[in-house]
Amino acid sequence: MRVVIIGGGILGTAHALAAVGRGHEVVQLEREAEARGATVRNFGLVWVSGRSDAEVEISLRSRRLWEEIGGKVPAVGFRPAGSITLVRTEAELAVAVSAATGPTAAERGFELLDPERVRALNPPLRGKFLAGLHCSTDAAVESRQALPAVRAYLAATGRYTFHAGAEARTVTRGAVTDDHGRRFEADLVIVCPGAAHSGLTRELAGELPVRRVRLQMMQTAPLGEPLTTAIADGDSFRYYPGFAGAQLERLNREESQTFTAARHRMQLLCVQRLHGGLTIGDTHEYEEPFAFDVDEAPYEHLTSVVEELLGRKLPPIVRRWAGVYSQSTDPAAIVTRVRAADDVWVVTGPGGRGMTLGPAIGEDTADLLNL
Repeated sequence: MRVVIIGGGILGTAHALAAVGRGHEVVQLEREAEARGATVRNFGLVWVSGRSDAEVEISLRSRRLWEEIGGKVPAVGFRPAGSITLVRTEAELAVAVSAATGPTAAERGFELLDPERVRALNPPLRGKFLAGLHCSTDAAVESRQALPAVRAYLAATGRYTFHAGAEARTVTRGAVTDDHGRRFEADLVIVCPGAAHSGLTRELAGELPVRRVRLQMMQTAPLGEPLTTAIADGDSFRYYPGFAGAQLERLNREESQTFTAARHRMQLLCVQRLHGGLTIGDTHEYEEPFAFDVDEAPYEHLTSVVEELLGRKLPPIVRRWAGVYSQSTDPAAIVTRVRAADDVWVVTGPGGRGMTLGPAIGEDTADLLNL
């Protein structure tokens, strides 16, 4: 088949990978010179630990797919580093104990570690904490270089073409026309618009059951020592469905976040890039219109939390940024797929799970469409 994919982010590229892998010819259009949305403004985490029980299977399957991709395309920077969620209060510890003894703990690779074992696994963690919830199945990729590397791999097959700076303007039966006036014949069109819910997306699919979420993140200069796992703090329990239960309800009831953390709906996630710097975040903002600038208070809070856990000063902050991703409003929906016409599908709304679940979502769409 001739498949045209609109959107150069992780979902679009994952669908291209699935289609080419099944023998089809793919043309992918990206309106920017390079994908610049949530795909590159994230941690690069393949995050199994916090997914709901219903999402464990797809999360682990996607993680295996990332490992396969990393084996074929080393430049994506896949590494099975795992994660440690560090808890600092008794209420957070209770949530961690519940997760480590829950019905899916073995599948997720959960193990509760005392501070000594945490430091043996990840020596830079010399700060203050009561315990660490280790998840051995979590992994990471390099979000800023993964997609160009995958595209180069796809191009080498001879059945894939990427057009940058090409905005799709019309989708008619059997063809897509871009803003250069080029016409691309298509047996199937898959639109992966990310957080661009208006314009062509609305024209094709109407009002989608999705919302946009804004986040703030930052990156440091090289740490000077290897942070062997990703790390999170106990506030992250509040934002992941995999930790739901009586212990989390008690945490939310008995221990409110600091004013800054609560106001910005914050959690700490931190992962070391291959160049040695740390990517640190993040915040959650749901009410539009979003500000065009960034707020300094979250960065100060995140810096203080990381320094408390590391027991040292952070290297200088070299980058700060905001990003926006698309999230399905149905909490049970992993992604929103809408059939806009017989041969046109719109796929968006994985929330903050795009990098984690992208490869599996692409494969599932291919199965759904009998590619």
